[in-house]
Amino acid sequence: MPEEYLRYLQPHVVSKLANMELRARLVVEGFITGLHRSPYHGFSVEFAEHRQYMPGDEIKHIDWKIYGRTDRYYVKRYEEETNLKSYILLDTSQSMGYASPGQITKLAYASYLAASLAYMMIKQQDAVGLALFDEKLTEYLPPHVTRGYLRQLLVALERARPSGKTGVGRALHQVADRIRRRGLVIVISDLFDSPDEVITALKHFRHKKNEVIVMHVLDPLERSFAFGTDAQFRDLETDERMVTQPTQIQRAYREALASFIERYKKECREHNADYVLLDTRTPYDVALFEYLGKRAKLN
Repeated sequence: MPEEYLRYLQPHVVSKLANMELRARLVVEGFITGLHRSPYHGFSVEFAEHRQYMPGDEIKHIDWKIYGRTDRYYVKRYEEETNLKSYILLDTSQSMGYASPGQITKLAYASYLAASLAYMMIKQQDAVGLALFDEKLTEYLPPHVTRGYLRQLLVALERARPSGKTGVGRALHQVADRIRRRGLVIVISDLFDSPDEVITALKHFRHKKNEVIVMHVLDPLERSFAFGTDAQFRDLETDERMVTQPTQIQRAYREALASFIERYKKECREHNADYVLLDTRTPYDVALFEYLGKRAKLN
C-alpha cells in the first residue's frame, strides 16, 4: 500500500532495516510513491526513462501514453542524455557520531541519505561516485553507472564509522583536485569546520564548473540546545569536557548557530550553490526533492 512505502521516508523507520541496499531501495520507492500523490507528480513518471518535453524536441519522441496519464508532455530519454557524473561527499568525522536521546546519529542519517541518492542516480543511468572524509579524504570511489558498482558504494557506506577530527575544507579540496570532468557535487556534513575554509573549498568546485548541493545535517538538540538542567558536554573529537547549565547559554548558543547557518546560506547563494538544512528527524523526501529539482535543471 502507498502508506506503507511512505513510512520509509522516516529516518527512525529506515534505521531498523537490515542492510543498506534495502534502506536505499525502500526510501526511493517511498519517495516515488509520494511523488505520485503530490503536486510534483510530473517528476515521478518513470523518471529514469523520460524527461519533460522542451522546445526544440521532436514531436515524434513524445510518449503519448505518459501524456494520457498525466496531461503533461514527456519525451523518451536516450543513453547519450544520461551521462551526468555525480559525486557524493560524506563527512565521517567523529562529530558525525553524535545522537541525542531517541535519535539516530548524524552519520547514520547521512549514510542512508547517500545510499538513497546513489540508488536513485544509478536508476536514472547517471554515473555516481563516493568520497568519505574526516580531516582528509579517506576513501574515494570514482563515478560509474552499473548496478554492480552500486553494491560497492553501498558496502562502503555500510562500513562507514565516525572517526578522526573534522577537516571539511581540506578534504573537499582533495576531492576537487581529483575531479577531471565537471558534474554534480553533493556535500553531506555537519560543517563543523571554519566556514571560511569550507566556503573556499566550495568555490573550488564552482571554479571547475561543477554544480554543488550542500546538505547540512545536524541533530535536533544541536539546533535547539534544549538540554534543560545541568549537563556535561564532551567534545567527541578531543574528549574535552565541560559542566554547565544549558539554560544560561542557550540564547547565546542559538544566536551563534543561527549566524553559522546564515553564513553558509548566504555564501552558497552568492556562489550559485544550493543549500538545504536537515536534522536527523527530517524525512528523506526533503533532500531527495532538492536533488531531483537540481537534476531536472541539468537536463
